[in-house]
Amino acid sequence: MDKAVTATDSGAEFDLDVIETDAREHLIQPWEGMAALGEGVRTVLGHSEGIYIYDGHGKRLIDGPGGMWCVQIGYGRREMAEAIGDQVVNLAYNSPWGSTSVPAAELAERIAGYAPGDLKHVFYTTGGSTAVDSALRFIMFYNNVMGRPDKKQIIARNRGYHGSTYLAASCSGKERDKTFLDFATSLVHHISAPDPFHRPKGMSVEDFCTAKVKELEDKILELGADNVAAFIAEPILASGGVIVPPPGYHKACLEVCRKHDVLYISDEVVTAFGRLGHMFASEAVFDIVPDIITFAKGVTSGYLPLGGFVVSDRLLEDLKGTGIKNAVFSNGYTYSGHPVSCAAALKNLDILEEEQLLGHVRAVAPYFQKRLGELIELPIVGEVRGMGLMACVECVADRESHNPLTLDKEVGNRIDGHCQELGLIVRPLYNMCVMSPPLIVDEKQIDRMAELLQRGIEMTQDELRREGLWQG
Repeated sequence: MDKAVTATDSGAEFDLDVIETDAREHLIQPWEGMAALGEGVRTVLGHSEGIYIYDGHGKRLIDGPGGMWCVQIGYGRREMAEAIGDQVVNLAYNSPWGSTSVPAAELAERIAGYAPGDLKHVFYTTGGSTAVDSALRFIMFYNNVMGRPDKKQIIARNRGYHGSTYLAASCSGKERDKTFLDFATSLVHHISAPDPFHRPKGMSVEDFCTAKVKELEDKILELGADNVAAFIAEPILASGGVIVPPPGYHKACLEVCRKHDVLYISDEVVTAFGRLGHMFASEAVFDIVPDIITFAKGVTSGYLPLGGFVVSDRLLEDLKGTGIKNAVFSNGYTYSGHPVSCAAALKNLDILEEEQLLGHVRAVAPYFQKRLGELIELPIVGEVRGMGLMACVECVADRESHNPLTLDKEVGNRIDGHCQELGLIVRPLYNMCVMSPPLIVDEKQIDRMAELLQRGIEMTQDELRREGLWQG
């Protein structure tokens, strides 16, 4: 194919050789292996539409991961471009230190209206990592103002992911992400993931849930309740492999936190704004009203960066009543509440509501889970799990032990490579493959995704057998 590829409907073109050279010679991407820096380049994308993205050769690919869990309304929405462009012309930027903007105020009111309970105030950040960092800093600020300077310890979970900034990364519990970097190990403590698939053999799901909740309480008691500030948890552990906790887990964990005066942060960076069929999943799906909810990703459908947290009015009232004057939460960003990002979020929310995409997710999710669930028939697949429009296929060496394949990380990458050849992007996570397509996906497109993923897994099975790396 020609190297000059039409990238947009307007006819913009680029030379793929030049772009790949630029990337190899000058670009460091997230999670970049330094030993191979400059030797290869990740897939260059040209343009997109609906649930599809096109690579530098013009090949159409289904976006199985929905960007990075974030492309809710699909690509190429002209009304999003118009809303963004109009705001650029009206007010491209304002300093949040001395002013606010119409979109920032209107969006805060909208988000507060969706949030459960008394979570009615919004603090804006630049994305999910800074949302988590800011929420944790707010809790430390809260305890300092309340005269509890020792109440700073944070409890998180193994296989959880909360971001790449220092505190957020410290809370993340994906072991391979910890290599060669430093973390706030004196502040953050991890308990095990509530992963029913890997529960002890012979243990019921109910007993497993009880054990995981007890582990949280035991950790609070070990550290001392007077020292523990917060428990942070994703409703579903997304990047850990779409781990869906046992029924009642979150509610029981919240009760433990209330009992010991520990604040509960629900990290909804992935699950909010439709991924599970609701604007927020904490109360609607998991029956909890936390103290703080963090958000990002789907709030703009990935069209522009934006994040933040919603906080309980009860905590804010406590701060007002302490008698301490001028207790300033001195945390913020140059782009907090960026007017163009907020305008994009407002239009995104309009589309979610006007096109009834939340109801569409609730209607189509059972079919999505059913079609992917059929992959359990493949011998290399140990479990298919998920909820809403997020799912994970976990590959194992054998179903008896549930052990991952010897190749571990490469299994998911191999499947993704084969799937890309077939026309599907998959998010590989070691021995797992994650799918979280745009919320506009229909049943016919789900069928195609499932077919291509099955073929990619079958090709990987055959490849591993030929290489003597798997005997299934």
